[in-house]
Amino acid sequence: MIIPKNKFAYSGILVGLLLIFFTGAEAWATSPGAATAAETYLWLALLLLFAKISGLIEKIGQTAVLGELLIGVLLGNLYLLGIDLVEPAKTNQIIAFLAELGVVILLFQIGLESSPTAMRKVGVPAFLVACIGVAVPFATGTYLVGPWLLPGLSDNAYLFLGATLTATSVGITARVFSDLNVLQSREAQIVLGAAVIDDVLGLIILAVVSAIVKTGEVSAGEIVWITFKSVLFLLGAIVIGNRLAPVIGRWLSKVHTGTGMKFSIMIAFCLIFAWLADLIGLAPIVGAFAAGLVLDEVQFRDFAQPELIADIRRITAKSDPDTARDLRQTLEHYEKNSLQVLIEPVGHFLVPLFFVFTGLQVKLDVFFSTATLVTALGITVVAFIGKLVAGLAAGPANKWIVGWGMAPRGEVGLIFAVTGKALGVVSDQIFSVIVAVVILTTLLTPPILTAVIRRAGKHRK
Repeated sequence: MIIPKNKFAYSGILVGLLLIFFTGAEAWATSPGAATAAETYLWLALLLLFAKISGLIEKIGQTAVLGELLIGVLLGNLYLLGIDLVEPAKTNQIIAFLAELGVVILLFQIGLESSPTAMRKVGVPAFLVACIGVAVPFATGTYLVGPWLLPGLSDNAYLFLGATLTATSVGITARVFSDLNVLQSREAQIVLGAAVIDDVLGLIILAVVSAIVKTGEVSAGEIVWITFKSVLFLLGAIVIGNRLAPVIGRWLSKVHTGTGMKFSIMIAFCLIFAWLADLIGLAPIVGAFAAGLVLDEVQFRDFAQPELIADIRRITAKSDPDTARDLRQTLEHYEKNSLQVLIEPVGHFLVPLFFVFTGLQVKLDVFFSTATLVTALGITVVAFIGKLVAGLAAGPANKWIVGWGMAPRGEVGLIFAVTGKALGVVSDQIFSVIVAVVILTTLLTPPILTAVIRRAGKHRK
């Protein structure tokens, strides 16, 4: 690999990328009809490269996810300067699908790296954090800040505003924890567990509020049923999945014990669980996270390379103590992390694409109205406070890390807003306010959370 030796070489590479970007984008913008497959290939390549270039933000102490979001915002708002070249990328269905798949893969990776045992140990704090993190924002948004900052709206509009504030975008927080190597910390486990519960509670609220808008009322029985099937899915996915995974792995290992089969089983579990979650009305990311929790290296022992392991153990037995210790550690690392290692290349492709594509959807011109800006800032403050209050229930853990970890709304908040707009409850003004809140909580949380974690000395380089 040839590495440039000076800043002029780096500048040349950047200029070259920009030329390809503008040339390809202009060709796309002027071509009639939908984008061809080849044009989509070009956009995927460019967005991925820009995502990696945005990693330069790590040199000033910020996480890669913030750079990916910002580069997406920058590219997505070039139209404000009269440059419309990027607009087709925002509506490209293939890119949108791959971006959505990216967040599913991210939550699957987080599930793989999370320990169900560790999460059970923080079960009570996580449950309390989630409940408070839903109740406080919903109540303040619906009954306090909504009527105060946006007077004259319908009760249903305030209900949707409150429901939107309950959301937590675990994908953004999880990426920060991952970048700082603190996924195994107590705070991270509380946030991840609380985020799953938060998502279930938030979707229950969304389902109930939507039913009220459609029918004017919703029965207590319907609320109980929505809640029951959500909890049943999570528990059933973990219990049944833990029993099925070894059986399926053992059966398919008789077909082939290679890496390809092992990888296919992993991806199949992730996607099937995501589909099942969506089937019963939950977010697919909840299913992907549950699939990651279910799978364990032990379930794939029939796929291990027995000759390689036998050779390592034979050499270990004949080695001096220091070498033997290193070999044992290498073997343990291989057996423990091979699932994560297998999925990493897919994550390197799809996960940055998700964050860049999310940034592309942000419209900075919503800030041009003073009234909208002031309202958005006020609701954003309330949105932050609601989650920071939830962090107080984290027990013996850094409550600031937990509170800030629950703060970003991200794509989940946008889903709530889009649902309300489709039902005709959320007006353009409220939608703009919600988008602004999502932007601010999404962009401000990563650097603040990073600073809080580093100040607490929790991160590992």
